[in-house]
Amino acid sequence: MNKWYLLNSLALGYALGSFFTGAISLPSFFGLLGLLLVIFNWTRHAVFKTIRESSDRQQKIKFANLSKRILPFHKWTGTAALVFIMIHGALMLNKYGLFLANKKITSGLLAAIILICLVISGWLRWYRTTPAKRYVHWGLGFLIFFFVLIHLLF
Repeated sequence: MNKWYLLNSLALGYALGSFFTGAISLPSFFGLLGLLLVIFNWTRHAVFKTIRESSDRQQKIKFANLSKRILPFHKWTGTAALVFIMIHGALMLNKYGLFLANKKITSGLLAAIILICLVISGWLRWYRTTPAKRYVHWGLGFLIFFFVLIHLLF
């Protein structure tokens, strides 16, 4: 099993645990929906990593076919995640205000900025893929994953 599956599962488990043990609210619901879509898209990285590292040809074929079926939805899933996260952010800023000394708000704003850049880079790759655009998109994907973890933990 790839380490990214484990990290995705831990992040999702922590978020679900926080959601169901805390006060369930509409802003938290939108945040959870956005996180689910981000984790869904980020799991493609784990799939590709498994394809590269696996020595079993049948497993490689199975994961490649799975990834091929999901590819048409990747951009739309990321865009939907951005919409849900923006709703989450707007509702939270309406409730708590823009208090930048709060680590939760600051990490959320930075994660939202990175997610906006990630979605834009994903759509730009659709028009013409270059190695530079691909590396920027991957790098932003890594950044969003870790900023989401930081946001969840604060």
